[in-house]
Amino acid sequence: MSSPAALPVSLRDYGPSHGSHAHQHHQLLVGLEGLLELEIEGRGQRVAVGDAVLISPGDRHDFESPRGSRCLVLDSAHPAWATCTAQPHRPAQVAALAQYLAQAWPQPVALGHAPALLLEAWRAPNAAQRPRRAIDWLALSHWVQARLDNPLGVTDLAQQVHLSPSQFAARCQEAQGMGPLAWLRSLRLSHARALRDAGWSVQDTARRTGYRSPSALTAALRRAGF
Repeated sequence: MSSPAALPVSLRDYGPSHGSHAHQHHQLLVGLEGLLELEIEGRGQRVAVGDAVLISPGDRHDFESPRGSRCLVLDSAHPAWATCTAQPHRPAQVAALAQYLAQAWPQPVALGHAPALLLEAWRAPNAAQRPRRAIDWLALSHWVQARLDNPLGVTDLAQQVHLSPSQFAARCQEAQGMGPLAWLRSLRLSHARALRDAGWSVQDTARRTGYRSPSALTAALRRAGF
């Protein structure tokens, strides 16, 4: 069951597993009916009625509910969720709010305020005041460009700025308007275009920027409009 008017809050029914996946936003789940079995980055987690869990950006996870279950789900790229722990600070308030939203479904007024209310109930009172480590995006982009011929992932980028992968993913979305992999891809494409403009061959450019073949580079540049 999807949310009306494409709001970030939805009611979702779960059954057999469809395989693990990851996304570039925070995902909050609150159990409404049945029992949902989760595996998050290799760690088991159960979401029964009233239970809640926050999945961080980039964390691979899988869902399974052999007997069926229903959850209230919030998908959000709001940077404030990066200050939250996996479990809510006020679990009873989160559970009660989820039940209210499920009963009020699909009233747009209730759902429109849901993200802010869930965030307020979830995070600790002093979470917003925690100091944040600064990211020098220019220095990081130079570091990436010097290593584009190597496989790079979210963990590599996060380690370079001394953040966890989930923290870095949230900060990248906030500062760059895109997830870490999309940002990495944009740097790869921009550097490839610069090398081509400087007269490098397609083959040498593909090797220098980490593309598996000259044809893969050509296709990527074409898709990007270069």
